[in-house]
Amino acid sequence: MTDMTQAAQTPAKPKPRPRPQVMKLTDAAAARITELTKRADSEIVGLRVGIKNGGCAGQSYTVEYAHEIRPTDEVVEDKGVKILVDPKAVLFLLGTEMDYKADKMQAQFVFNNPNQVSACGCGESVQLKPAKV
Repeated sequence: MTDMTQAAQTPAKPKPRPRPQVMKLTDAAAARITELTKRADSEIVGLRVGIKNGGCAGQSYTVEYAHEIRPTDEVVEDKGVKILVDPKAVLFLLGTEMDYKADKMQAQFVFNNPNQVSACGCGESVQLKPAKV
């Protein structure tokens, strides 16, 4: 058998399926992240988003400055900004849209999360289930 015949008979490996982006940002969230990045006291690479246990519903979102990209971070680049997702939070945040809302009384990031089961009355904590993949 010639090399050409062997190559023709070898089945091609299927291309890996593209990984879905964990989160997406609204224009308002991206603008606020850009503003925060410029105003930070020290150099930051983006915002780190995660989930912590606590609050009356059981869990709450965390958002903090990220000074470095950790090897385990899930990096989301959307609308010119970077969000670093804590690896323990990825399954709880799959499909989430991060928004930013400001009104007369408050300004905050809002998470529109399809994995949210319930939330407390004050809006500070949520109950999440892992995404089905």
